[in-house]
Amino acid sequence: MRKAVFPGSFDPITLGHVDIINRGLPLFDEIILAIGVNADKKYMFSLEERVRFLEKTFDHEPKISVMTYEGMTVDFCKKQDAGFILRGLRNTTDFEFEKFIGQTNFKMTGVETVFLITSSGKSHISSTVVRDVIRNGGDYTFMVPDVVRKK
Repeated sequence: MRKAVFPGSFDPITLGHVDIINRGLPLFDEIILAIGVNADKKYMFSLEERVRFLEKTFDHEPKISVMTYEGMTVDFCKKQDAGFILRGLRNTTDFEFEKFIGQTNFKMTGVETVFLITSSGKSHISSTVVRDVIRNGGDYTFMVPDVVRKK
């Protein structure tokens, strides 16, 4: 069984995330959407809200589960018997950053990272941009799934 972990803070989930997840579905038997918990980080949305956003966005997809974890992503992968980490790339900066992490993860544990390039028209979307637009009262609705729009 090919199981992948798609890790992130998902603060909030964006249509860029949704794009990568939907395109990863044919590649894997199961994808775990794994929300990393970092007590030192200040989030805009609570952990419960972020879990709900993911569950509601993918409630129609039986191959997807939502979990939370602390610590290293590769340790979580091993505990879940997942041989792959799924990551999205928006640009060359993402690639350079993710490449080193993926190589290190593989060297440490044998967990392989699979990169998908964000679809055309979605590379400008990031959770950071969405949060900034929300804080400043702008229209963020074209960058997030319905469940976040209703928040």
